[in-house]
Amino acid sequence: MHTEIHLALHRIRAAELRTEADAYRLAATARSVRHPRPFRARLGWTLVEVGLRLASAPGPAVAVS
Repeated sequence: MHTEIHLALHRIRAAELRTEADAYRLAATARSVRHPRPFRARLGWTLVEVGLRLASAPGPAVAVS
């Protein structure tokens, strides 16, 4: 009897997890339609690269007369 209860609880939890996974997939699809990730990712990494170049490469000192 204990085994049957354990198996029933396992099946219930597995169904809950599948439902959560489906909801997550639907939400992720909706997000990707509104905000395409590849463009945002490229733009973000481009800004990071520019920022790192500006921060790490000091330019020559400019003399003020």
